[in-house]
Amino acid sequence: MQKIRNIAVIAHVDHGKTTLVDGLLEQSGTFGSHEQHDERAMDSNDLEKERGITILSKNTAIRYKDYKINIIDTPGHADFGGEVERVLKMVDGVLVLVDAYEGVMPQTKFVVKKMLALGKKPIVVINKIDKPSAEPDRVVDEMFDLFADMGATDEQQDFPVIYAAARDGIAKLDMDEEGGDFQCIFETIINEVPEPEGDAGNPLQAQVFTLDYDNYVGKIGISRIFNGTVRKGDNVMLAKSDGEMVKGKISKLIGFHGLNRMEIDEAEAGDIVAFAGMETVDVGDTIADPENPVALDPMHIEEPTLTVVFAVNDSPLAGQEGKHVTSNKLKDRLEFEMRTNVAMRLETVGEGKFKVSGRGELQITVLAENMRREGYEFSISRPEVIVKEIEGVKCEPFEHLVIDVPEDLSGTVIERLGKRKAEMKSMLPMGQGFQRIEFEIPARALIGFRGQFLTDTKGEGVMNHSFLEFRPFSGEVESRQYGALVSMENGEALAYSLFNLQDRGVLFIKPQTKVYEGMIIGEHSKSNDLTVNPIKGKAQSNVRSSGADEAIKLVPPRDMSLERALEWIEDDELLEVTPENIRIRKKYLTEAERRRHSRKSK
Repeated sequence: MQKIRNIAVIAHVDHGKTTLVDGLLEQSGTFGSHEQHDERAMDSNDLEKERGITILSKNTAIRYKDYKINIIDTPGHADFGGEVERVLKMVDGVLVLVDAYEGVMPQTKFVVKKMLALGKKPIVVINKIDKPSAEPDRVVDEMFDLFADMGATDEQQDFPVIYAAARDGIAKLDMDEEGGDFQCIFETIINEVPEPEGDAGNPLQAQVFTLDYDNYVGKIGISRIFNGTVRKGDNVMLAKSDGEMVKGKISKLIGFHGLNRMEIDEAEAGDIVAFAGMETVDVGDTIADPENPVALDPMHIEEPTLTVVFAVNDSPLAGQEGKHVTSNKLKDRLEFEMRTNVAMRLETVGEGKFKVSGRGELQITVLAENMRREGYEFSISRPEVIVKEIEGVKCEPFEHLVIDVPEDLSGTVIERLGKRKAEMKSMLPMGQGFQRIEFEIPARALIGFRGQFLTDTKGEGVMNHSFLEFRPFSGEVESRQYGALVSMENGEALAYSLFNLQDRGVLFIKPQTKVYEGMIIGEHSKSNDLTVNPIKGKAQSNVRSSGADEAIKLVPPRDMSLERALEWIEDDELLEVTPENIRIRKKYLTEAERRRHSRKSK
């Protein structure tokens, strides 16, 4: 029987989970001295590297002395909370990371609640103790209070505390010690995390918690073996969550070591492995012994709270920049995403229109950004929250919102949120002139709020939110205050006309940008939409005047990223996404059509 420990690393976004896993890989000697690896090695796809966030949970394994430690690095962002919940069922202990200045944040509360409910044993790591503003003692007290509030058992409250600066590879059990390395973390894991339960001699039981896909072998299920032994080539029974039993064969068994995956011949109870050979495998399914199939409890996967409609691009510039532009290609790509992404749902709602439901805007924009980079061209509608009927009452999702703002700007933010039906729950000074304010707010009131919030706090505010529950519908919520500047012509924008338009609001385009009728080129400084002509040139005359050709000075346009644009648009607008550009447009391109539809809707 090999000595195994299974742990997950959980924390709020940007508290240093992936950096800590880097250090564990490095200091356990998993990377050979000749191996080159990147910083934050576990964040493997391009979007994760660019944004510095973890999007998908990933697993690795390290060897320390004669122990094998399986580590699962989880996302810290609320939109990917479903991943964390599934992963926690697979492990026997948890490293809870907390920033030594920020302390307990919404996602910390969310993941700690899930962890305590599952009865897992925590090890608390106070990270970033090298920050000048770090207050590790306050943060330890906050963690004690959080555990007490969440109803932790006495054993869970008696958690070991490690102080770390993961980026520098420093960890120690006492703040007064000098230096220190990750050895104390390894020792704490071995001593505090219980051995995996289960017996290699029992009939096989393994549960799938994450899916992967390979073009050669098809679907891959990453799973924890709870009982028994599994070998390559074994015939097994797949117990689906709806009770259906499917016969299958394990064509490939894959083990983990460091960042590598390697083929293995067998694995036994307690280990985390991946296998291929079953196309119908899903998250939560049990791989069982064919003679005596006993299914494990199915997993609860969090419900989506937001929907958007992906549709074929039908603008005047359609098909000029993308490689995949037809509805069949779009449908195939979205269906492919659903194979491995269990937190999303897909349904066809019309000719070339597909409704995608997810846990939040970030999750949906990550999908859209990946598709755009793969050469797809499509349009997206404004996100809408999913409204449910619970016992005959119309209910909508509510979020727990935490904001850190400079004290002198908190009044403006509270007033804004009040108009959006937010209810203030607490207000605490954070030191260094900052305040932390907590709210409960309808999820749809947060759509489009981030841009306004950054403007109000001069870019210094930090906001975080996580899903709370479904509550009765709270009525109308204030949305975007300003109208749009809409082009009335097709052609290329000219500097002369943009110079004359910049007094009317903020522009999103620069000279020589292709525009078409109905495309939105900027934000109007008033609340109504304004149709403008961005392609009008200067009238030429045959009389010269001394000051006529003074240089035109243009204010740089506002850069509208995919997320920012998706937050900005209203119900009658769409986002046109191509590999080269992100354009904002009206659903109905001509002024006459827009008038006709607004009359109908009234």
